[in-house]
Amino acid sequence: MGKTEAPKLLPLLRSRQQGEILALLLGDPELEASVTDIAAMAGVPISSVHREIERAEAAGIVTSRKIGNVRLVRADTDSPYYRGLADVLVKAFGPPQVLAEVLEDIDGIEAAYIFGSWAACWTGEGAKRPVADIDVLVLGAPDRDRLYAALSVAEERLGRPVEDAIRPADWIAEGTDSFHATVVSRPLVPINLGQD
Repeated sequence: MGKTEAPKLLPLLRSRQQGEILALLLGDPELEASVTDIAAMAGVPISSVHREIERAEAAGIVTSRKIGNVRLVRADTDSPYYRGLADVLVKAFGPPQVLAEVLEDIDGIEAAYIFGSWAACWTGEGAKRPVADIDVLVLGAPDRDRLYAALSVAEERLGRPVEDAIRPADWIAEGTDSFHATVVSRPLVPINLGQD
């Protein structure tokens, strides 16, 4: 899938690659990944990841350690810049943006939201760290094959599983089951699909 135009934040950064690498690391403070794994998750050449990690570590944004020939990298949560940068980068390059990019061209989606633990954490109503997966509520009647293919792309880019729940377009207003009660009682993070 092609990428959409760059977020408005991009002029502050050297490249989209830099933003995606930093959002991946700062968006999950428990993630510790090798340069090779980061390259695979972000879809960026290893040489670019290495260069961006060098710059980020020199700036005190990430830390790394070596085990044999493997360099493991993680967010430096002790940095005074960590929380603010994490918030900005996740908004511009993290799960809401990645999901918007992969879902926006799928017909039949009326609306989509991130819910569950990731949404609760992101809005400050949950634990300090998101759980390993991201829950996505898709409202409407999308082509399921296209939806699953798109979510597979999102999983690779985000480096974590994406679990979907597909419901009718009016489900938030009209739903009555226990799953509905659980979902609507917790934060929902809208995914901007570029619809009017």
